[in-house]
Amino acid sequence: MLKTDKFDRIAVTTDVVIFSIIGGALKVLLVERGREPFKGQWALPGGFVRADESVTQCARRELAEETGVVDVYLEQLYSFGAVDRDPRERVITIAYFALVPLDKTSIRAASDASDARWFALAKVPDLAFDHRQILAQAHERLIAKLGYSTIALQMMPPEFTLSELQEVYEIIRGQPLDKRNFRKSILALGVLSDTGKKRGQGPYRPAQLYRAAELDTVTIIR
Repeated sequence: MLKTDKFDRIAVTTDVVIFSIIGGALKVLLVERGREPFKGQWALPGGFVRADESVTQCARRELAEETGVVDVYLEQLYSFGAVDRDPRERVITIAYFALVPLDKTSIRAASDASDARWFALAKVPDLAFDHRQILAQAHERLIAKLGYSTIALQMMPPEFTLSELQEVYEIIRGQPLDKRNFRKSILALGVLSDTGKKRGQGPYRPAQLYRAAELDTVTIIR
């Protein structure tokens, strides 16, 4: 464990968890560290807060510098401050997270990252620092947000079926949902608008097409 005097300087960093749905799986964006500590190991994008920037500005800057991802709405997740979480010095990190459509990201490794890559949650490698814990907590928060926000709708095309929307919920949750209960709950929220159009689905009867309404909600989806 690190030994510090009572009033030693404490550094502040930010770490960012970026989720997306790719190929029917929930994935997270990771960077390969290009320097010590943990050189060559995968980690969340992030870095030290500068004296002339806020923590949110730092999170956006580090995300852009290390992965090339910009113009993403970041939500603050939690602060992580275990005494020995960083072998260099006493460091507290403020974590952020976001769920973004793949077509709104353009990945390129830069700054002190050797590589940037999407990993399925089920196949995430060993992570540097305490980033496995941060990732797990971000996933829990993302699942919780499905119940009181319209966050999943940003992953949908302009028009979609309820089955397609349910699939997004199931991918994020990592478990199947009852079709009838899901449809009843999502329609009761008033966050969808009926387009009046239908889409054929093979031998089955055409499915109704919906779009996201200009609304927000705090109703829980169970």
